[in-house]
Amino acid sequence: MNSIPNFLNASTADPVTVIISILAGAVPAYVWLRYWLREDSVHPEPRGLLFLSFAGGMIAVILVLPLQRFLLNFSNDEHTLMIGWVAIEEIMKLLAVFFIAFRSSQVDEPVDFPLYCITTALGFAALENALFLIYPIGSSDTTVSLLTDSLRFLGATLLHAMSTSIIGFMLGLSFFQSIGVKFFAGLFGLALAITLHSTFNFFIMNAHGNEYIKIFGFLWVATIISLLLFEKVRRMSQRLYEEKESAVLPPVSTQHYV
Repeated sequence: MNSIPNFLNASTADPVTVIISILAGAVPAYVWLRYWLREDSVHPEPRGLLFLSFAGGMIAVILVLPLQRFLLNFSNDEHTLMIGWVAIEEIMKLLAVFFIAFRSSQVDEPVDFPLYCITTALGFAALENALFLIYPIGSSDTTVSLLTDSLRFLGATLLHAMSTSIIGFMLGLSFFQSIGVKFFAGLFGLALAITLHSTFNFFIMNAHGNEYIKIFGFLWVATIISLLLFEKVRRMSQRLYEEKESAVLPPVSTQHYV
């Protein structure tokens, strides 16, 4: 997505419109975040680190804007630009989650990697949603605003979470491997994230009529796969937690007293 026109709308909007847009844009992201956090309710993550990761995703949107504008100097082809913009977004989201969460000692089990990736991606989507809602809300077009918010709840918000989660899944699945394996797993996950994100955007750009239903169906299939992968890394984390617990507990004495 090209955030530049949306940012220009935001820069000229009145403060009330901006606040309403931010709140409306954050709702879809918050709903999805609550869902994913419930999936890790047994060993919940620190709220402070989750908040910072979410905020880091929002900040990443602002950092993406000049990079997307800079890319306009090298190509006028919409498909090339679309792939470039997607790559910038996924790389910036990865950098945000890396510097905020991955370097923390709190990230100590496989499921933490996709969870923080999803949290950061939803922060990114929240501000992106707000930028898209600036114009319809500012023009007092309630119907367009509701439709835009609904489509971004079903599409873009979920797309950001699913694409970036792939990186987290690759890192989570390689949790017990060497640093080198984790590095290449992360790069592979980044490539898959860019591919999924670009493919969805490409189909949206060329869709007509009922084709939108098929495209969103494709995204929901990706979501189901993500749920299965999340369950996989969650079980890996559970086994790791049980091993830590058994190592801490003192051995049971077998000595008999007469």
